[in-house]
Amino acid sequence: MKLKKYRIEMIMACLLLVCFYLLSRQAAVVSVQMTTDQEKGKNSEGQVQENAGRKLILVDPGHGESDPGMIGVGGLEEKGINLSISLLLKENLERRGYSVVMTRDTDKGLYDASSNNKKAQDMQRRVALISEKSPLLSVSIHQNSYQDPAVHGPQVFYYESSSEGKKLAEAIQGSLNEKLEVDRQREIKGNTSYYLLKRSQGTLVIVECGFLTNPDEAAKLQTESYQKKVADAIADGVDHYLEIQ
Repeated sequence: MKLKKYRIEMIMACLLLVCFYLLSRQAAVVSVQMTTDQEKGKNSEGQVQENAGRKLILVDPGHGESDPGMIGVGGLEEKGINLSISLLLKENLERRGYSVVMTRDTDKGLYDASSNNKKAQDMQRRVALISEKSPLLSVSIHQNSYQDPAVHGPQVFYYESSSEGKKLAEAIQGSLNEKLEVDRQREIKGNTSYYLLKRSQGTLVIVECGFLTNPDEAAKLQTESYQKKVADAIADGVDHYLEIQ
């Protein structure tokens, strides 16, 4: 009887040792992974923050080359206004001490001339550039349109499940509403279908600066003075967002 009890105790002890060994190995794996992630400096959205020291921001002028984007009053094309505002935004951010990388700085699409699907390749390369550069945040500049020409005002879109995207969108939207003295202020809007918002790493928002289908707003968006006001408002929003971080 004593021998049987001894054997049972030995078996239980062995089982406990095996369990302890397996748990120790698992804890070691988790510890190594956590250390690796901390060394890379990943934030809650998986964004590598190794560029944080130089405050890198990515600015994405939407569309370009064979893709004109939205067509507004009098055949006004979105792509040129996107680029003009983006270049002004780059200058503004650099004056504030940020480093800025552009997805394009000329009327050039991010696709090969021989590509069968230029639009898809263009979007994929924008997403790839964001992944490669790992900026603190990304801002994609666009213009809006609507069947009712009375609709106007800037609006910022963010990926619906991104808490940081929402905070950045709120900061930029508030700044745009204030600095552009918008009479009918629009609110930020969560989205799950826009390719850039779905596929891009880190924090990204799409800024629709105005409606090209509204005659008054379209006229203003073509002037350098108004474009500078838009760029300054976006930069203020970026500043505010990063300050509260």
